[in-house]
Amino acid sequence: MASSVSWGTALACVLTIAPALAQPAPPQKPLMAEDVFKNVQVLKGIPVNQFMDTMGFFAAALGLNCAGCHVAESLQNWDKFAADVPRKRMARVMIQMVNNINKTNFGGRRALTCYSCHRGGQVPDVIPSLAEQYTIPPEDANKIEIVPDGPTDPSADQILDKYIQALGGAQKLAGLTSFAAKGTVEGYDTYHVKVPLELYAKAPRQRMMIYHTQNGDSTTTFDGRSGWIAAFDKPVRLLPLLPGAELDGARLDADLCFPAGIKQALNQWRVGFPITTIEDHAVNVVQGMGAGGTRVKLYFDVESGLLTRQVRYADTPVGMVPTQIDYSDYREVASVKMAFHVVVTWTDGQSMIQLSEVQPNVAIDAAKFAQPAPAVVKR
Repeated sequence: MASSVSWGTALACVLTIAPALAQPAPPQKPLMAEDVFKNVQVLKGIPVNQFMDTMGFFAAALGLNCAGCHVAESLQNWDKFAADVPRKRMARVMIQMVNNINKTNFGGRRALTCYSCHRGGQVPDVIPSLAEQYTIPPEDANKIEIVPDGPTDPSADQILDKYIQALGGAQKLAGLTSFAAKGTVEGYDTYHVKVPLELYAKAPRQRMMIYHTQNGDSTTTFDGRSGWIAAFDKPVRLLPLLPGAELDGARLDADLCFPAGIKQALNQWRVGFPITTIEDHAVNVVQGMGAGGTRVKLYFDVESGLLTRQVRYADTPVGMVPTQIDYSDYREVASVKMAFHVVVTWTDGQSMIQLSEVQPNVAIDAAKFAQPAPAVVKR
């Protein structure tokens, strides 16, 4: 099941949206999993968006896709996901087992998840691997965390200042107040075929992205306070982005489109990560926290100072799920460097975005960033 949240908030300067600050609307009560899906027994009481992320966690832990745990017909009919199969029944048992282990042995702290044992395999290994024992595995930059006595030079301020300068400097960044972009996106919900994409962004914090697939359009909007996703391939054709990881992600992606104020985009900035690399390029890692408590790591190329990667984390009842966004192909637009190639990877898939043209400082109707109409499936 492709994660709606991941699509809507993950595309950094290419996938989200944000508007001028408006009066907050009354909070919408989120749809719960059991309101939308049938035969939900253990994972009741969580929003649909979080339920989908939980499915993504299972996919990552077991190395399976939707049809690995559900009947094949579910790929054409959402109701078929309710069918019971042995693997789904076992999953319910495993959820309760892991919860009991954490409660009994770790005071309820989430010290163990299904990923702890499965590690991307359907059956946990019980025999040590000599190959793993005597081979140095490739380093995963996403796993790097702050360590005691980790390097504090350069500081977070210095790294972010270098980033602003690498993009063109604060004065030039301030001169970019909106843009309209076109390009393509290719991924899970496009059947890995490139389809047209449009992105609109306006400072402060207004962003909207729409892409046109074979089966319908997917739209994500963020108006600075609230956000929505209207997608043809989701169980609900229009869903609000929820407080926490979803809105934090949308807000950050909007800020990264106009990054002169990046220092205010997150709080509790920290450094202290060991030296690591991405694609053989040394990177400086900075951690910050979103307004809703979302932890974010930003990776900046040591040499160029440009943002290379963003990783942020969303909580589910069974564990944290990461969203990774990689930025490359920086080009100048109105004397400001922008990433024209963005790859978004999450536990339900990967999407590759390539911008082909960007028109700076254009007039954009505020309606672009408002709540979209529910998605319509092409028949």
